[in-house]
Amino acid sequence: MKVIIIEDERLSAEHLTSMLHRMDATIEVLQCYDTVKASIHAFQQGIKADLLFVDIHLADGLSFEIFAHINVHIPIIFTTAYDDYAIKAFKLNSVDYLLKPIGIDDLRIALEKFKKYNKQYQAPMLENIAQSYHQISKQTKNRFIVKSGQTIDSIKTEDVLHFQTQDSITFLVIANGKRFAIDYTLDQLESLLAPEQFFRINRKVYLNIKAIEKVSTYVNSRLMIQSNHLTGDMTIVSRERVNDFKIWLDS
Repeated sequence: MKVIIIEDERLSAEHLTSMLHRMDATIEVLQCYDTVKASIHAFQQGIKADLLFVDIHLADGLSFEIFAHINVHIPIIFTTAYDDYAIKAFKLNSVDYLLKPIGIDDLRIALEKFKKYNKQYQAPMLENIAQSYHQISKQTKNRFIVKSGQTIDSIKTEDVLHFQTQDSITFLVIANGKRFAIDYTLDQLESLLAPEQFFRINRKVYLNIKAIEKVSTYVNSRLMIQSNHLTGDMTIVSRERVNDFKIWLDS
């Protein structure tokens, strides 16, 4: 049996690989991927396996984003470190999962179940579990992994002044004015950012409420924002968003 592991914790991936080999020496772990982006790229390149072990929360987002981009027809065992509320979502939708730290007996049972698994239920399974997970855990993205030259850094979401798009690239901007390209569109960020903290003021900008210094009226029933490192038309709250913006600001 050929296996792919999608897991951003190296020790967890090595532990799972070791247990799989102890259970069955013929199991071959083809590859381990630690991000949504790397996983999507691998599937686009045509990598295949008999079974996937997929951690829910990866360094650059939820693993469900993979299945939003790629039609995966491989049985999946999810792994998670989340609490009982999240686990209930998996049980209600008849989705198999392994709670970390993974025990060898639980792993053996899950493998036996997936040997009998009918792949025709894969698509609705992924849709149901994604919906339930978001409803119950209500997780928002707490940090972003960014790269500057050869350096990789982690930036807390609360420290981001705003997100902006330019030439089809999304950047996050921090207090010192530095911009970092990220692999998300503003539409994708909409489901990842805490709605009480960030608001999309126009097509190009998602703004942190803590970054607002001043709000002024502007022509054509629009508003203008004063905020560090935000200039030009990016400071304008579009007319169709003004009412929602006022409600958000007052909440």
